[in-house]
Amino acid sequence: MRPIDLAREHGMSAQAVRNYEEAGILPQAERGETGYRRYTSLHAQALRAFLALRGGHGHQQATEIMRATNSGDLEAAYRLIDAAHVALLAERDTRTEVATALASLSTATPAPVRGRPLTVGELAHRLDVHPATLRTWETEGILHPERDRVTGYRQYGPDPVWDAEIARQLRRGGYPLSKVARFVRSLREAGGADALSTFLASWQDRLTTRSRTLLAGAAQLDAYLTQLQG
Repeated sequence: MRPIDLAREHGMSAQAVRNYEEAGILPQAERGETGYRRYTSLHAQALRAFLALRGGHGHQQATEIMRATNSGDLEAAYRLIDAAHVALLAERDTRTEVATALASLSTATPAPVRGRPLTVGELAHRLDVHPATLRTWETEGILHPERDRVTGYRQYGPDPVWDAEIARQLRRGGYPLSKVARFVRSLREAGGADALSTFLASWQDRLTTRSRTLLAGAAQLDAYLTQLQG
C-alpha cells in the first residue's frame, strides 16, 4: 500500500501517515527500489489502533503506547493503559462521592442570613458546633469567610453560612473533612444543588463515553498485537 491508501480510510493526508511513521506510531515501512514507502495491512491496523487509542488516552499517551508496542516493550505499553483505567476509576469514585453527598443533603433550605454577617460565635451557635470546628473547616478549605477590615475578625455572609450548613450535615453523615471540602467546592463551582445535579449527569455521560473509547482502543490494539505476533 501507498501512504495515500492508508490515509484515505481515515480522511487524512498522506503526509500525516508519513509523520506517524517517523514518530514511531507506525512500524518502519520497507522502501521500494525508487525509495517510496510500501505499507502493509500491519501498518493499516497500527494506524487504526493509534486513532482508537487517541480517543480515550489523548494524543501523547496514545503515541507513547504505540511507540512502546512497536519497540517490543509491551510491559511499558500495558502500564500506560492500566494507568488510564486507574485514573478513570478514581474519577468515577469522586463523581459517586459527590452524588452521594448531594443525595444526603436535607431538602430543607436553611434560613437565610439577614442583616450583618455572622461572627464565629454566632455561626457556631446557629449550627450547634464549637467555634474551633469552624476554624478547622476553614483550614480544610470548606469555609471562606470575609475579614472585617478594622478588627480582622471573621465575618460569615450568606455563602459561607450555606457552606457551613452543608458541612455540618455531611459531617453528621460521617463524611471525612477531605470529602466535605471536595463536595462543597464542586457545589460552589457548579453554582448550586440544581446546577450540580445537571453537572453530575453530564459528568456521568463523559465517564461512560471515555470507558467506551478506552475499550475501543484496547480492541484495536489487541487486533494489532495479534497481527504483530502472528
